[in-house]
Amino acid sequence: MTNIEATELDISVRVQQVPFAMDEGYESVLHQRSDIGAIVTFTGLVRDFNETPDVTGLTLEHYPGMTERTLIQIGEQACQRWELQAVRIVHRVGDLAPGDPIVRVLVASAHRREAFQACDFIMDYLKTQAPFWKKEHSRHGAYWVQERHADHQDAARW
Repeated sequence: MTNIEATELDISVRVQQVPFAMDEGYESVLHQRSDIGAIVTFTGLVRDFNETPDVTGLTLEHYPGMTERTLIQIGEQACQRWELQAVRIVHRVGDLAPGDPIVRVLVASAHRREAFQACDFIMDYLKTQAPFWKKEHSRHGAYWVQERHADHQDAARW
């Protein structure tokens, strides 16, 4: 597990193989500040379908060091666009099964709209900028997941 924190902003990222709690990051943010009016979270899960209708598992690979720096940069970009009190990103790597949590993003802000927008922005940029590679496993074999044009369109709107 790698844990990196940005010094000037309240941004924390972790890349790990072990599962994370569904409330990951919530308590650390909630009890630090009294100016938080909204906390928005997103948790991504492994589906049992994607490029094929029979996904049995997923292997996530990454580029250690570069991945964490990229996640910090994405959090910093969100803080530059919106007034945020905190950003937490936890991303798993390794072998995962359908239903397993892959990613958790938590954004705290004084206002709900900023928190929702920043969380959406972070996920769009994670999908297109972070150095993760997905190999899906199905009953018919394994294959690398290709980039999706729609993900880049989503990121381009920001």
